[in-house]
Amino acid sequence: MAEKVGSREKVAIVTLGCEKNLVDSDMMAHLIDEKGYELVDNPEEATVVIVNTCGFIDAAKEESVNKILEMGELKESGKLKSLVVAGCLTQRYKEDILNEIPEVDGIVGTGDFMSITGIIEESLAGKRPIFVGNPIFTYEDVVKRKVKEGTYSAYIKIAEGCDNACTFCSIPLMRGGFRSRTIESILDEARHLAAQGIVEISLIAQDSTNYGTDIYDGKLMLPELLNRLSEVDGIQWIRLHYAYPGFFTDELIHAFATNPKVCKYVDMPLQHSEDHILKRMRRPGRQTDIRKLVAKIREQVPDVALRTSLIVGFPGETEEDFARLSEFVKDIRFDRLGVFTYSNEDDTPASRLPDHVDEDVKEKRANQLMEIQREVAGDRNSRFVGQVLDVLIERYEGRNDIYVGRTQYDAPEIDGEVFVSGFKGELGSIAKVKITHSFEYDLAGEVV
Repeated sequence: MAEKVGSREKVAIVTLGCEKNLVDSDMMAHLIDEKGYELVDNPEEATVVIVNTCGFIDAAKEESVNKILEMGELKESGKLKSLVVAGCLTQRYKEDILNEIPEVDGIVGTGDFMSITGIIEESLAGKRPIFVGNPIFTYEDVVKRKVKEGTYSAYIKIAEGCDNACTFCSIPLMRGGFRSRTIESILDEARHLAAQGIVEISLIAQDSTNYGTDIYDGKLMLPELLNRLSEVDGIQWIRLHYAYPGFFTDELIHAFATNPKVCKYVDMPLQHSEDHILKRMRRPGRQTDIRKLVAKIREQVPDVALRTSLIVGFPGETEEDFARLSEFVKDIRFDRLGVFTYSNEDDTPASRLPDHVDEDVKEKRANQLMEIQREVAGDRNSRFVGQVLDVLIERYEGRNDIYVGRTQYDAPEIDGEVFVSGFKGELGSIAKVKITHSFEYDLAGEVV
């Protein structure tokens, strides 16, 4: 039998940043596997390493650069022949990467990663290819992805890019304008994932609630998409991330309230509570609107878990502003909360604003806010004690002889877990678990 093209090379993909990069890496993995290269998890075993980078904030950029340099050292200590850099960092800083990191053998941007196998071939031939064009890729015709064995949850991009022009955000510079996929394309990908054993899909976009307006005559199509996805055999849970509050309609709330496959989990990044800061951020709506929307969601979906993200230290944020933000967090009582310190991004309007906040002040405020949230989250979590919840069982920990999973109220990797005793089924199944203990972020219980 003839050897496949490229079968002598071993390729490792190192993924940094957000879930959108995970999707891109899955798609690159499928193409690499289809070409005949061998995919390996350990970069030290690889002859080709792809670092899929993040370039969103300073900390992410630093992590990406450090990882590139770390992988570059494998040329001396390991088997590495070619180091390829992909993702958001390349979209913004391709010249800097090529000029300052000579270990890099090829570069691919966010709109060109479907050319990854050609880039690998050229880099191995010593050509140092650069594939960084306009980030206009739509994902419309791509449904095949290679997910890791033992994975039961996967992300699906329903749109790419963003048109909202928040003053602090560089995403449009790296990912381009907002571009929805058709419902048919998303359904095809969901079916493809279900056939690989995926039971939970998490829908992601930079602005998921705006889904469909650009390709369906201005109509907000997210509720219909949720309902259509719930008809896919094998998919048990549908989770929604990054719901822009300005487009959170009554129809969407109804889908959360009535569709049994839609997780009662709303991830709605608010960024701040104070009106003048929101205006500086160029975010739609004001605190009154946010409070009304949260109250409506909780009224119509009583068991909902609310997650948000907030930015502290935005230019112009005073101690009084932060104090009111802290009271807002105490008052709203989010189930899940992520806090970011403002990152001064090149070429964004916020970078040109006056009254920037010192870094040590930002860090102090972030720590204070997370301490407030730690107490809130622990109290919110305690309400589940005594309840029987559906838990997606994802792994077994032999050392403690327990299984570990998640409820619909917890997103993979970013939220809490459930430690389950008495489980006898297969991984990837959903079990009824009576919750016996709650912790700050996690739960424990027994199968009933």
